[in-house]
Amino acid sequence: MEDQVNRLVEKTWAKFQSIPATERFLIAVSGIPGSGKTTLASTVTRRLNSLHTSLNGKTSVPPLVGFVPMDGYHLSRAQLSALPDPGQAHARRGAEFTFDGSSFLSLVREIRSPLTSSTLTLYAPSFDHAIKDPVANDIPIAPTTRILIFEGNYLSLDREPWREAAGLMDELWFVEVDFEVARRRLVGRHVKAGIARTEEEAERRVKENDLVNGEEIVRERLEVDEVVVSKEDEWWRPRA
Repeated sequence: MEDQVNRLVEKTWAKFQSIPATERFLIAVSGIPGSGKTTLASTVTRRLNSLHTSLNGKTSVPPLVGFVPMDGYHLSRAQLSALPDPGQAHARRGAEFTFDGSSFLSLVREIRSPLTSSTLTLYAPSFDHAIKDPVANDIPIAPTTRILIFEGNYLSLDREPWREAAGLMDELWFVEVDFEVARRRLVGRHVKAGIARTEEEAERRVKENDLVNGEEIVRERLEVDEVVVSKEDEWWRPRA
C-alpha cells in the first residue's frame, strides 16, 4: 500500500506543476461506507503538504493542500425532520437523498473560479459528531490552498448533482473494499461513535442502510482515474 500511496502523491505533485497559477487542482476520493477513503485522502493530503514544506525550505508555510470531507453536507437533523417521511429520513441518514448535493456543487463551482489578487477565503461545512449535525463555514479554503482533496461516498456517483461536481474534478479516485471488511469496520465504528448502542443494533444499521448505500455507490459509479484496494490490514486503520 505504501508504494501505491507514494505513487499517488508523486502523480499529484507532477500534475500540479503544470497547473496555471490562477487555477486549483481538485481530486475527489469516493468509496462505500467503511472503505477507508478518509484514511487515504487525509494521508495523501498530509504527505503532499509535507512535500511542499520540505521543497519550500521553510518550516512554516501556508498549507498548499486542503482536505474537505463531505460529512459537512449531511442534512441536519432538523432538515431530516422536515422531509415528507422524517422517520425514514433519520433511519436512512447517510443515503444519497440525506445529503445537500446542490450546496456541495456550489462550493466546487466557486473553488473552480480563477484565482486573482482579490480572491477571498472560502468556507466548507464540517460535521460535529458530538452534536450529530453539520457546522457551517468551519473549514477554510484560503487562496493559497491550490490542491483540494474532497472525500465522500457519492463523489463519483453517476447522478446529478454529483455527476456535474465530478466533472469539475481533475482526478476521481475510488477506494474499493470487500463488503464484509466494510461491515466489520462499520459495526465497531457505529458503537464507538454512539450511533448504535450495541453491536446488534450496529449490525442492523449496517445491513439496512450503509451496505444498501454501498451497493448503489458501486452500481452507479462513474469511470474513475484510480482504483485503490483497501484491505483488512494495519495500514487502513484510522490514524490521528
